[in-house]
Amino acid sequence: MLFRAPKTLAEEALVLEKIEAIKEQIGAATRTPARRWKGVLRRNSFARAIRGSNSIEGYNVTVDDAIAAAEGEEPLEASQEAWAAVTAYRKAMTYVLQSADATTFVYSSDLIKSIHFMMLDYDLEKSPGKWRAGPIFVRDEERDENVYEGPPAELLPGLMDELCADLQADTSSSVVVRAAMAHLNLVMIHPFRDGNGRMARILQALVLARGGTLDPLFCSIEEYLGGNTRAYYDVLSVVGAGRWQPKRDARPWIRFCLTAHYRQAVTHVRRVEQLGRIWTLAEEQLVALGLPERAAVAVVDAGMNFRVRNATYRPAAGVSDQVASRDLKALVDAGFLVPKGERRGRFYIASPKLRELVSGVPKPGPVEDPFERRS
Repeated sequence: MLFRAPKTLAEEALVLEKIEAIKEQIGAATRTPARRWKGVLRRNSFARAIRGSNSIEGYNVTVDDAIAAAEGEEPLEASQEAWAAVTAYRKAMTYVLQSADATTFVYSSDLIKSIHFMMLDYDLEKSPGKWRAGPIFVRDEERDENVYEGPPAELLPGLMDELCADLQADTSSSVVVRAAMAHLNLVMIHPFRDGNGRMARILQALVLARGGTLDPLFCSIEEYLGGNTRAYYDVLSVVGAGRWQPKRDARPWIRFCLTAHYRQAVTHVRRVEQLGRIWTLAEEQLVALGLPERAAVAVVDAGMNFRVRNATYRPAAGVSDQVASRDLKALVDAGFLVPKGERRGRFYIASPKLRELVSGVPKPGPVEDPFERRS
């Protein structure tokens, strides 16, 4: 027996409608062929998802290093352990996104174990790709106590087969709800010795992708979960109530996930608007100075407070190493970028001139609770 989604109430259906409307808005903004910044938007969304999901487990990297991970480049600051975790997560998530639209796709325990292996293959002591062999407890380090005990190990094969069968068969409810329930069931079953939370979040993204949703990187809630980790743990604690009890009400979890999707989607719309406006400003400046329009990639990244590197600019602009170096030097000479560091450690940040140029572009701010009653 697994946790089951509760019947959708009217106010939950309204929030689902709002989420779908926002997703359509994002889709309309990114489907236009002229949107040359879509690749940068997707890269940044991927990086934030990688960073958010891993930060929950204590593997913290900067946004700049998360972008480097998304691009398959070397980090600037990340520790060896954190870098191993985020790059392995990137590999597993990339596999999920690449395989999600396969016509012969089947949810299976072997698939889930394979993805888990990709995610933890940097540390074989954590038994990547294998069900745990004994009991497991979730510990709240802040409170110095065990807050959850997973079901007995002998139940794992049957529970995971049931979960996969449900995912394969269920197309009746909203994909957002199905993805949330997949996340909840996997994290409550806790089938692995380590990495259960990350695996549950990857499975949630897989269900979103399989459900035909807009690119799940644009609808991911990993960043939101990373920024609201205490609330994430608290709602799981409420639903789980200390041990495997699948008859308990999953509604608090569903509402938490709907809130996360809504807030993340609104934030993404605002980022689309921010990126589009900065890109337009950058192109206007570059054209006026006779500089290549492709260099807008670097100007926009710096204008959004990211560090620009040859290694991350190069694939985004689609140029060679030599051309990338020449473009970045031209942007320094034009007063848009300021170089920092030497040789392979060199990166570029926004100049005072560029900061002034983008100062009038609004930044994404807090988003209201979609369930909050307003008069």
